[in-house]
Amino acid sequence: MPRPLPDRRALVSTFMAGAAIMPALSGAAAAAQRGSREAGTTRAGPASPNGSGLIPDAAADQSAALQKAIDEAAIRGVPLILPPGRIRASGIKLRPGSILSGSGMRSVLISAGPGPLMFGEGAHGVRLERLVVEGDRDRDPQSMGDDGGLVEMTASRDVAIADVTITRSSGNGLVLRRCSGRVTGATITQAGAAGLLSLDAGGLAIESNRISDCASNGILVWRSTVGEDGTRVSGNRIERITARAGGSGQNGNGINVFRASGVLVTGNRITGCAYSAIRANAASNVQMVANSCERLGEVALYAEFGFEGALIAQNLVDGAASGISVTNFDEGGRLAVVQGNLIRNLRRREHEPVDKRGEGISVEADASVTGNTIEGAPTAGIVVGWGRWMREVAVTGNVIRKARVGIMVTRDPAAGTALIAQNLISGVHAGAIRLMENGLPVGEDLARTPPRSGRITVSSNAVTDEPA
Repeated sequence: MPRPLPDRRALVSTFMAGAAIMPALSGAAAAAQRGSREAGTTRAGPASPNGSGLIPDAAADQSAALQKAIDEAAIRGVPLILPPGRIRASGIKLRPGSILSGSGMRSVLISAGPGPLMFGEGAHGVRLERLVVEGDRDRDPQSMGDDGGLVEMTASRDVAIADVTITRSSGNGLVLRRCSGRVTGATITQAGAAGLLSLDAGGLAIESNRISDCASNGILVWRSTVGEDGTRVSGNRIERITARAGGSGQNGNGINVFRASGVLVTGNRITGCAYSAIRANAASNVQMVANSCERLGEVALYAEFGFEGALIAQNLVDGAASGISVTNFDEGGRLAVVQGNLIRNLRRREHEPVDKRGEGISVEADASVTGNTIEGAPTAGIVVGWGRWMREVAVTGNVIRKARVGIMVTRDPAAGTALIAQNLISGVHAGAIRLMENGLPVGEDLARTPPRSGRITVSSNAVTDEPA
């Protein structure tokens, strides 16, 4: 299980570029210019770094000149527009209200040393847009620490990062600690750890970004202790996430929510992750809605350990060792709705000594599993409970096709009650509804022979013998 991250210093980063002569200003710069004219001030227009001594495309470190330009723009209260070119810098500090704007892919800040290239602490209202920030992926990842990033913001309200590319960080790409605001339209690639780390957010939106080829995780929404977070993660495209740091699930995920309550994860496209598309650990009231998830190494959608409340609905999973798992009742994990998901093309990991999976949906406590469609589950379509860890589960109105067993439910007499009704099951090899012990089906098919135990109710299921 992931450890809480240390609360390091705060930093922010991004970069902006512009020239004194430009055909058009960025949206932020133009707005600032209009505001200055309307106010009748003399500081009408964005700042240029011309007087700071900044030299684009120079081989020398430009940190001092860039810092001077940022400081002067902050004092004047105007955006800083940097010219196109490659600028080597490190340790650049953003100020409250800093607006840095570049020329898209033509404005490139290159890391000239260890640690963050740009950072801000208490830098409320910072806006970074239309920049590329490039690190040195070959540098020792420990030079940034476990929670360090190429761009860092700490304890900052109303941060806006838009249309920024962050690439080749030796550690995390973008780190936000105790921040509010939004990250939109960003591209974060080739991070040596996670693409984006949010720790202890206070109203954050992570929307419409592209995150790919990261060594441990795509997006992390974490808290130091269990608590309300409310981050919204929507419309992102996440692909090719590995688990270079190892572990049993804390790495290798598209989106990882840890200890953060009230997080909404919706409308994301997540493919090619070593473990899960979305993994929520000790995260209560989490919602995973309408995500498209393909080619996952373990459980596609996971709610685990000490959580209360998980809504997993209308997702598509194609290709995983397991589709959806809501588990760890022994650790307090309970209360879930799993509804309207489409899950297909599951597989068993025969190389694993124990955890082979091949299951469509597995749940344990206080859960409703309804209206899902599962096709191609080599172990079971739906698994209810594990040993004595099961309580009050309803499995109704699901369609299960081409599975070894349609539904398996724990046979342990100490387990709680289960209702299995009005499901359509076809093309199963080893029974439609079976009791289970240690993950293996036992006893007669309960769809044809009513269960003797009063704790399990089986009724009105339709079973067909369509060949698999």
